[in-house]
Formats: sequence, structure tokens, C-alpha cells
Amino acid sequence: MIALFGYGGDQCLDLVSDAARELDVPLLLIDQRLGADVEFVLSVAGDRAIGTVTVAGQKCRLDDLDGVYARPLSPVRTTDPRGNERSLMLHRAFLEWLDVADLLVVNRPAAMLSNASKPFQAQLIAAAGFTVPTTLITNDPAEARAFWNLHGEVIFKSISGVRSIVRRLDESAAGRLGRLRDLPTQFQELVRGIDVRVHVVGEQVFATEVRSAAVDYRYARRDGLNAELAEVTLPGDIGRRCVDLAAALNLPLCGIDLRRRPDGTYVCFEVNPMPGFTYYESHTGQPISRAVCELIAGKGR
Repeated sequence: MIALFGYGGDQCLDLVSDAARELDVPLLLIDQRLGADVEFVLSVAGDRAIGTVTVAGQKCRLDDLDGVYARPLSPVRTTDPRGNERSLMLHRAFLEWLDVADLLVVNRPAAMLSNASKPFQAQLIAAAGFTVPTTLITNDPAEARAFWNLHGEVIFKSISGVRSIVRRLDESAAGRLGRLRDLPTQFQELVRGIDVRVHVVGEQVFATEVRSAAVDYRYARRDGLNAELAEVTLPGDIGRRCVDLAAALNLPLCGIDLRRRPDGTYVCFEVNPMPGFTYYESHTGQPISRAVCELIAGKGR
């Protein structure tokens, strides 16, 4: 049996649920939105954490689980204070268990924290053998402008794990550089080329080429532009490096953002530890959700 943890109705969880039904894999969905009605009992026996989880009358021993796919979000608050407290306790206790559970977890909360600091993660990416863009992190407007003058074309984005829109530094944005004193920001040289999103699922690699005139193709429509997605095959050494990077970060599932430069070399921007792969799967037909299901069910290990 496998367990899914997160919001019911989440598209990634839904697709993995569909795959579980197709593969005849028993499934337990632990819906955070209904956390007040979930019973989670955990105890420590020697060096093992044992217990049960009960959802809508379905009781499951933690020892009976083959794997867990977790997309944890904040507990949903209601007008019931006691229900809110139960939801919060479930959230905290389940995530703590995921970090020590003796089974495959996709992904452990502690491992996902590498993305909480993009500068820290960039060092891990470079250590794995990938080229990373020349980067400046500063709260000094003069330093940012000097970096811009040096590289000519520069983008900026947040340094935390909170999603931000990547934007080009132009005269309009430069007029707001004074705000850096209150919020250090990450500036990078603009890397020319074609975006490639790579989803690593265990040892499998699913690469999607994204062609768009937008600086951040995720928000292309907002800028009145398009993004064209197509399945692509990576050079063998790059695919292997992606798998090795995912393993080094202890992320059985991740989304790696690459850009293929005109000379054929690759630059790595970051690694998403909780990727929303449905966007890519719907455009390319790549069976990412099925691979996730097979992995946590033990069929892909």
C-alpha cells in the first residue's frame, strides 16, 4: 500500500492516484484539508517509529506502507479552534515521521529544505558538476548596478524557496533598486539558450524542452507570450548528472531547471523538491505520475 499526503484535489496527487488504480496499487489518501478528522497514532519502540493512521474509517499500520508521496502545504484553518489544533498537530507529527520513516518517502521534508536558500542550493549544484550562472546577492543598489553594467543582461529573483517571477533588470526595474536595502535579492547573468525542465523519478529521467520568448516561461501568458513544450532526450552524461544530483540532495523526485546554451553546453539554475509535473505531463504525454506511483510502490526500485 502507498500513502499520499497533501491537499485532496491537488493535480499531482490526483494523477498519482489515477496511476495507482491503473496499476492496482492499494492507496490511502491523507487529505490535509480534513486533518481534524484524521487519526494518527505514533510511538517509538527501540529505534523504530511505529503506529497507525486512520482516514474515514480506513485504518492502516505504518509498517504496511511501501512508500509515501508527500506534497505538504499549510493546514487549512476553519472556525473550529479544536479542529485547527488537531490539523496542526497532524501536520507537524506526520512531517516529523516522514523524516525518520523506514520506507521510501518522496520527498522527506528535511531534504526539501535545500531549496529554502537558493544560494546554498547553487553550491550543491556546482559541487555536482553543473555550471551555474554568475550570481550576485546583495542589498546594495550600487553593487547591483555595477553587476548589471559588467554583464549587460541580468535577471533577478528571490533567494528563498518562495516562488517568485524571474524578471529582467531594465531601466524600469533599476528605478526600484533602492528597495534592496530592505530585501537582499539575487541577480544573475542572463544565460541565452533553450530551457529544459528535467524531472528525475528515482533512476528515470523525463526531459522537456521549453521554447519561449519569455524570461520566465511559467508566466509567459501573463506577458502575452507563448511557451511550446516538447519531450527531448538529454545527452547521456547530462541525464546521469541529473540523477546523481537528485541522489546527492536525497530527492527521489525533483524538477531540475536547465538551459541549453547555443554551444550545446548546459547551465543549471535550481532544483525544485516538490515539482508540479502535471503541466509538463499534459503537454508531452510523459508518464511522470505513473513513474512516481511505481517508485513509491516498490515497482520502480
